[in-house]
Amino acid sequence: MVIAAAVMAATAISADGAAAKVAAGPVIRQAPAVPSVQTAPPVETAAPVAAPVAKAEAEPVCARLKGVRACVGPDSSSRPGVTVEDTRDDHMHPAVEYYLNGYLGTKYVIHNLGRKGEVRGSREIGKVVTFRAALYRGDRRVSHGHWKTVRNVAKYPVKRDSRTTPASARAKSEVCTSTKGAASLCFAERHTFVYACDTGADRYQARAEYFVGGDPTTRYEIHQLAGVGTCGKAEHGDLSISMYRASLFDENRRKGTRLYQYN
Repeated sequence: MVIAAAVMAATAISADGAAAKVAAGPVIRQAPAVPSVQTAPPVETAAPVAAPVAKAEAEPVCARLKGVRACVGPDSSSRPGVTVEDTRDDHMHPAVEYYLNGYLGTKYVIHNLGRKGEVRGSREIGKVVTFRAALYRGDRRVSHGHWKTVRNVAKYPVKRDSRTTPASARAKSEVCTSTKGAASLCFAERHTFVYACDTGADRYQARAEYFVGGDPTTRYEIHQLAGVGTCGKAEHGDLSISMYRASLFDENRRKGTRLYQYN
């Protein structure tokens, strides 16, 4: 009994001592180590990880064909706005066809008439851009790609203007020309804008064809598809109109036009 009691007492003392040692260890020895917890380095390494993500978001969205690369990108990208590049040395030229702000009543086309490796385009785009690459031989389209839609890439997007009538377009503009009362082109050069208006109750479509900034290697087109009494509008900032004409089309077949006029 005496031996058992002694063993139990020794065990109790040993347990108490161990418990005291365990309890005291974290308070006295481990507490100073808390400030040196390695939390700062993960924060430092986490910040640079976000940079590639932001860079990736700034890259343009592109559509490709043989000889064509059409892109839509934000202001911070390598190709802001809507652009089209000639990627092949041949007898054809590339173009980008696009709609703005989800409105299908007006189609825009930019023809790149430069050489291989040259890029043409416009920074005046809407909040939503639906576009595709196309390849032309002269005025005839020989191929085109699939439509793509890009949203919210413009810092100052062009607003949709689908309520302008031919009469109000003439009132707002400085210069107008027309073809047989069926199609008209009007523009003004204070914050340059161009209207293509359908003025004939027929199955033909009005089209504005023009050059800006004295550059003969880029032809812009506005195709007004919404019918009689409607106008499509394009904006070009500080670039002035160089040459222009109004035309009338039955889909892709020209039915009437005027000679190009110089501004």
